[in-house]
Amino acid sequence: MDQERISQAEYLKALGHPTRIRILELLEAQGRCVSNIGEKLDLKQSNISQHLGILRSRGILSLTREGGHSIYCIKDPRVVKILDLLRG
Repeated sequence: MDQERISQAEYLKALGHPTRIRILELLEAQGRCVSNIGEKLDLKQSNISQHLGILRSRGILSLTREGGHSIYCIKDPRVVKILDLLRG
């Protein structure tokens, strides 16, 4: 297999979890910190952090530091198009 197809498969695999889709839907409107995402989704911070790490490692999210908070934002605009397609 060529590297490009492997990379594409890894990207899609990162999107293939319901919690990660919910996180991305939240981040479509604005950047958020881990605690805010956890509150909105009623999940533990450690669980949210794990999912955010996966999305960030695939280049889907970016991280900026603001004061004492780590703010996650959608970095790759293709993911918004993918979410739109999934919503039909």
